[in-house]
Amino acid sequence: MEPFTKDFKVGECEGQKVVDGETMPLVLQPPAPENNDVESLILALQKNKDWFDQMLVKNSAILLRGFNVQNAEEFNDIIETFGWDDIRYVGPAPRTHVHKRVWTANEGPLSEFIYYHHEMVLIKEYPKKVILFCEIPPPEGGQTPFVPSFRVTERMLEEFPEAVEELDASGLKYTFTAPSKNSTGSMRGRGWEDTFATSVRAEAEKKANALGMDVEWLADGGIKTILGPRSLTKVFEGRKGRRMWFNTMVGMHGKEISSALMADGTEIPAELVNRCEQIIEEESVQFKWEKGDVLFLDNLALLHGRRPSLAPRRVLVATCK
Repeated sequence: MEPFTKDFKVGECEGQKVVDGETMPLVLQPPAPENNDVESLILALQKNKDWFDQMLVKNSAILLRGFNVQNAEEFNDIIETFGWDDIRYVGPAPRTHVHKRVWTANEGPLSEFIYYHHEMVLIKEYPKKVILFCEIPPPEGGQTPFVPSFRVTERMLEEFPEAVEELDASGLKYTFTAPSKNSTGSMRGRGWEDTFATSVRAEAEKKANALGMDVEWLADGGIKTILGPRSLTKVFEGRKGRRMWFNTMVGMHGKEISSALMADGTEIPAELVNRCEQIIEEESVQFKWEKGDVLFLDNLALLHGRRPSLAPRRVLVATCK
């Protein structure tokens, strides 16, 4: 595999880190000033699709910067260059369809921190790639930080070897409640009707079961989903045998509308959860947006989140198999 191609210039960005010899994110820029447009970018990607895919697995994150990407239509053209299959988002985040494969990212209040997660981590079929486009960068805050998942597993095993192996073997159970209708007043305000694309309870329950969820209907018309047990870690092909911290223990533990519990329904030791939260933050890459940026994330290798920000901020997203 070639470490570079003449169709891109390798650059740098604020917050970039080298993790186990890999640069995160790998920054690719126009090779010359006259190539700083979307048409040139698409031609370069068409010529280097296999190389790009290999570099994404190697580096876990690739940032395309300086190509003057303007809108959802151009972002969609970039995504479709690769021929990757689309995957419909299933989860609690309120989102709006924008254009073809493009949606808004979480529309919950910008004042809230969206905790680090692998996209759709608890669903049977999750995306391999999450691609984000910055249409309007925030004036302050609003970074999309990400975390090399294997580093969390390594450090948790160093500090809690027996507990981690036991939890990995037995798994965790998760619950989540959702209203019937969408609400942008919460970062987890997506209603079950939108999530399952139906207002019929029996149809929603059928779709939930197919995704590996059990459900309970609530008196207020909402739904409670139960998932698990799910293991703490996963190993994916082509990623050096690394054990990814493929769970949402910290993000769902002890929250108002969600829970993460041990397989027998008892509480996860607080010391374990709190230390894991610290490790995740310590290992994070604090990526800062610029207008027109397109960021590719290997969802099998990275957790990602969203820092609180001032308005306006508009980031669009596509998820691919």
